[in-house]
Amino acid sequence: MSQTPRILRINTKDRSYRFEEPGKYAGMGGRGLTSRLILDEVPADVHPLSASNKLVASIGLLSGTGAANSGRISVGGKSPLTGTIKESNSGGSFCTKLARLNILALVLEDKPEPGAPFCNIVLTKDGVRFEDAGDMTGMGTYAAMDAIAERHGKKACGMVIGPAGEACLTAASIQFSDPWGRPARAAGRGGLGAVMGSKKVKAIVLDDEGGARFGYADEEAFKAASKRWAEMLRAHPVTGQGLPGFGTAVLVNIINEAGAFPTKNFRTGRCDHAARISGETIAEFIEKRGGKTKEGCHPGCIIQCSQNYVDEKGGYVTSGFEYETVWAFGGNALIQDIDAIARLDRACDDLGVDTIETGNAVAIAMDGGVIPWGDGEAALKLLYRMADKNDHLGKIMGSGVGFAAQAFGVDRVPTVKNQSLPAYDPRGAKGIGVTYATTTMGADHTAGYAICQNMLQVGGHVNPLGKEGQVETSKALQVATATVDALGLCLFVAFAVLDTADSVQCICDMVSARHGITFTPDDFVKLGTSVLKDEIAFNTKAGFTAADDQLPAFFSTEPLAPHNTVWDFTVEELQQAKV
Repeated sequence: MSQTPRILRINTKDRSYRFEEPGKYAGMGGRGLTSRLILDEVPADVHPLSASNKLVASIGLLSGTGAANSGRISVGGKSPLTGTIKESNSGGSFCTKLARLNILALVLEDKPEPGAPFCNIVLTKDGVRFEDAGDMTGMGTYAAMDAIAERHGKKACGMVIGPAGEACLTAASIQFSDPWGRPARAAGRGGLGAVMGSKKVKAIVLDDEGGARFGYADEEAFKAASKRWAEMLRAHPVTGQGLPGFGTAVLVNIINEAGAFPTKNFRTGRCDHAARISGETIAEFIEKRGGKTKEGCHPGCIIQCSQNYVDEKGGYVTSGFEYETVWAFGGNALIQDIDAIARLDRACDDLGVDTIETGNAVAIAMDGGVIPWGDGEAALKLLYRMADKNDHLGKIMGSGVGFAAQAFGVDRVPTVKNQSLPAYDPRGAKGIGVTYATTTMGADHTAGYAICQNMLQVGGHVNPLGKEGQVETSKALQVATATVDALGLCLFVAFAVLDTADSVQCICDMVSARHGITFTPDDFVKLGTSVLKDEIAFNTKAGFTAADDQLPAFFSTEPLAPHNTVWDFTVEELQQAKV
C-alpha cells in the first residue's frame, strides 16, 4: 500500500521545492482542494499574473484507483480572464501518473524576475528537477510534446502551455497529453495557461516509472462497488451508446432541433447547416477515412467519447473534437466545413487557447467586419497570428471575447464575468442560463449542466422555455458537479448518476472503501456545498456581488427564434441558486 499522498510546492522564482503532508487539506481532492487552497493562500485582490497568485493541480478523492472515469485533473487559481476563483479540469494521463507518484497536489508559487527563461519541471519517483526550456520556448504544444517524448520517452506525459500561455494571454489554456501523447486535452476556461506562463513554466513532465499503486482501506469492498459503477455507466444509453458512438458532438442536431443552438453570435437558436457539422457527420467522416471513434481521454475511461479525427488522406488532425468547439466555430461563426473546424480545433490546442473563448472571439471578429462570416481559412490565419508575440491582432484574439469586442467596436458581447457563454442559448434553455449567471466561474455550462433536464430528459424534465424549476435544478446540479469535480470523476458520469437510483450510494461506497471512512449521500451533498461556499467566499472578497450574476441585456430584450422567448429572471430570483 502506498503512503498518504503529499503536496508538492514549487517555488518558481528560485526553483526550489518541498514536499509536505496534507495537514489541513487532508481528506480533500480535486476542485475541493484547489478552491480551498486558493481561498486560504491567495489574497483575493491580487493581480492574477502577480507573484501572489498560485496555480494548483490536484487529483480527486477517487483518482489513481480502479474506479471508471476517475482520471480528471483539477487546476485552480485566480482567473486572469474573470478575476474570480477558477477551477478548470481536464482528461489526459496526468492525473493518473501524478497519483502514482504519490502527489495529491502540486502548487506553483511565486514568480521569476522579468526576463527569466522558461523552464520545464520534471517529476519522477526520485524527486523533482528543473530543466531549461529555452529550445522549447515559442513552440506549439504538439512540437513541445514531441520534444518531451524524445527526451523522456513516450510514456512520459505533459502539462504544457503554448505560445498564448507564454504571452500570458487571458484565453490561454493548459494542455494535457492523452494516452497517445497528443496534447489534445485542455484545462481551457479562465486563462489559467496565462498563470502558468507568468511563472515561466513551459511544461510539467511526469515519468511515473516505478511509481506506487494506491492502496485501499477495503480493497474487496472497493472492487465490488467499482464493478457496480462500471456496469451503470455501460448500461446508460448516453454513456454506453450515444457518447461512445458519436462523441459529444452528438448534441449538435439535438440542441439545434430544440432551438437553443446559438448561431451568428447568439442571434438565433437554429443553424441551417447543423447537419453538416453534426456528430453523425463527424463519425461518418472518421469511419470513411480510417480514423477512430471510441477513444478514452484518460486511463480508465469507459465512456470513450473522444476520437481520432483524420483528414482526407488519413492523417491525424485532432482528437477530443468536442461539441462546444464544433458549435463555437461552426454554429456561432457560421463555418460550414467540418474539416476547417477540425483544423481550428487543432490550432487552438497547438497555440494553447480555449476553444470556446476563441471561437466566440472569432464570431466577434466577424461581427466587427474583421473577417467575413463563415470564412474558415480567414479564421485560421487570424488564430495563428497568436503565435507571433509581437502581433497585436493576435494578442486581441487571445485575450477573450470581452477584449476583442472592445477592440473591434462590437456591442453584442455574450459574456458573464467576462467569460464567454458556451453552446446553449439561455433563452431557449433557461436552466443553463441560471447556471451561466450564478456559477462562481463566469459563464460555464459544466458548473451545473441543466441541459440534462431541459433538453435530454435525463434525471427528469424541466420545461426549457419556462421559469418554473430552473433555479432549483441549477442549484442542485451545481452542488453535485462540485462534488464530482472534487472526486476526480468525469462530468459525463452525471447522465448515469441522474437516472440510476443507487448511483450516489455506489460512489459513496467507493470513497468509503478507498479512504476508510463512512461517506454517505448526505456527505456527497455537503462536500459540493462546501466547495461552492469556498468559491463564493473568495469571489466576495474579490469584490463580486449579486450585480455580477447577470446575463447580458440583449438576452432580455431580443426574442430568440424560433421560440420568441427572452431571458426573464430577476436578480433576486437568481440569488436563490446560490448555496
